[in-house]
Amino acid sequence: MNITEDKMLEYLSKALVVVAVLVIGYVISRLILALLRKILDRSRMDGTAEGFVLSVLKVIFYFIVAVTALGTIGVNVASLITALGAAALTAGLALQDLLKNVVSGLVILINKPFVSGNILDFEGVKGTVEEINIFSTTVHTLDNKLVTIPNSRLTSNNVVNCTMVEQRRVDCTFSISYDDDIDKVREIILNLISTNEMILKDPEPTVRVGEHLDSGVQIKVFAWASPDDYYEVYFFLQENVKKEFDKNGITIPYPHLVIAKD
Repeated sequence: MNITEDKMLEYLSKALVVVAVLVIGYVISRLILALLRKILDRSRMDGTAEGFVLSVLKVIFYFIVAVTALGTIGVNVASLITALGAAALTAGLALQDLLKNVVSGLVILINKPFVSGNILDFEGVKGTVEEINIFSTTVHTLDNKLVTIPNSRLTSNNVVNCTMVEQRRVDCTFSISYDDDIDKVREIILNLISTNEMILKDPEPTVRVGEHLDSGVQIKVFAWASPDDYYEVYFFLQENVKKEFDKNGITIPYPHLVIAKD
């Protein structure tokens, strides 16, 4: 047997070892991923988050298998890992904002401070969560706009979730004249509230004096409704309290400007 044949046999044996390691590693990786998928399914993790976690783990497992296969044929794995690490670090620095959004997206999907369908109030944007992905969250605003918000902003700032609770308090403020009867005003508003089935009886609606203003008395109204009925109740009170005040001779004061004549 000459040198060429020896080399060929050596290369063939190394190739067989690499193939064997890759096949065995692939099978083991698939079994581990299948087991992890079952565990994550039982944990009721969001589907998007589960898919992202499994994708990342798949890349890690396959990388380990590939490095192991190269190591069996004498490749300097340490140098390879160092080079890949340096490349990853450089890429990470260049894409740090993108990576922040990825991490934040994973945090949102796992912790679920909000989910699709919730109404959010964030930095002047108020609307329904349309979609949550790894990089950003899309909100469908009440005036029919689609706003895309980077996930890193949602995890680093205060976000108001308007629909995670069963009840929301509807706050309205009205003003009456100092000459008007406060008890009568309270009775008018409470009678009006009792006609609307969307306003909850428990907690009990409240009508109180807020402040004594320069031109009148401030009346605070607190009523409770389900999150879906919030705006319907708010607009109902704003419109119909004015109508009831007009019917009953209740004065709503407004600023007057007096111009003196020379």
